[in-house]
Amino acid sequence: MTTSLADVAASGATLRAFLHGLPGVDRVGADQRAAMLGTRSIKTTAKAQAIDLAISMVDLTTLEGADTPGKVRALCTKAMHPGEGAPRVAAVCVYPDLVSVAVETLAGSGVKVASVATAFPSGRTSLEVKVTDTALAVAAGADEIDMVIDRGAFLSGDYTKVFEQIVAVKAACGDAHLKVILETGELATYDNVRRASWLAMLAGADFIKTSTGKVAPAATLPVTLIMLEAVRDFRDRTGRQVGVKPAGGIRTTKDAIKNLVLVNETAGEDWLSPDWFRLGASSLLNDLLMQRQKLTTGRYAGPDYFTLD
Repeated sequence: MTTSLADVAASGATLRAFLHGLPGVDRVGADQRAAMLGTRSIKTTAKAQAIDLAISMVDLTTLEGADTPGKVRALCTKAMHPGEGAPRVAAVCVYPDLVSVAVETLAGSGVKVASVATAFPSGRTSLEVKVTDTALAVAAGADEIDMVIDRGAFLSGDYTKVFEQIVAVKAACGDAHLKVILETGELATYDNVRRASWLAMLAGADFIKTSTGKVAPAATLPVTLIMLEAVRDFRDRTGRQVGVKPAGGIRTTKDAIKNLVLVNETAGEDWLSPDWFRLGASSLLNDLLMQRQKLTTGRYAGPDYFTLD
C-alpha cells in the first residue's frame, strides 16, 4: 500500500473521509458506456476464443438448501469435462459443509474449490461465527472463500466494522484467496458500489464480487463497469491487482461476451484471465457449450443434450 493510503483505516473518521472523497459516479454516463460496450459484436475465430475463455472463467455454482453430495460430485465432473475439447472451468462453488466432497472429486484436476462462508447470503452474524465458518471451509480444503459483507453495517455508515470483518476473514483464509461479495443490488447507488469496492480492496480482498445471486438486480453491466474501474484505479495507486467476479443473472453467451468486452475496454487485457476475472453462474455453461458446438459443427444441439447444472 502506498503512503497515501497506508493510514486510511487508522480511524473510522479517516476511512469515512477517504471513501466519501472518492469521485462520484456519473450514473447516466456509466449506464450509457455499459450499454454502448454491450453492443460490440465479435465473430468467427474471435468468438470461438471468447467462448473458450469464458468457459475457463466460470465458477460453476450450486448454492441451494437441497444440495447433496451426489449433486456436487456431478457438478464437479462437469466442471472438469464440460464438453469435447472445451477447457475446464475455473472453480466449483459450494456451501462449506460440501467442500470436502468437491475437494475429493476435483483432486488433481486444476479446478479450484470455492466456498461461500460468513453467513451467506445475509452476512448477518457475529465475527466469531464468520471466522470459524471460514476456517472450517479452509481446513476442509477450500482454495477460495466467497465472503459476503454486512450490508446493514455498510449502509448505516459503519465502514470500520465492515473493514475489520474483512481483515479478520482474510486472516482466517490463510493461503486461500478471498472474494468479497458486495451484494450490489442492496447498495442503492453507484457511489456506494465504488465505495464498497475500495473498502473491500483496502481490507485485503483478492477479488471483489457483485452478488450472492439471491438478490435482484445482480450482476448488471454498469455495476461491473464501476467495479472494473475501481480495481484498475486501485492497482494504479497501490501496485496490487485485484480480481472481479460478476455473479447472478449471467445466463447466455451474449451476456458472457459483453462482460469480456467490458473487461478489455475498462481494466485492460491484464484482467482477461481466470486468475483475475470470473463469471459466477449455474446455467451459463450450457449456453456456452451450445454456442461452441454451433461454431464447431454448424448446427445447434438442444439443451437436452447437456446435463442440467
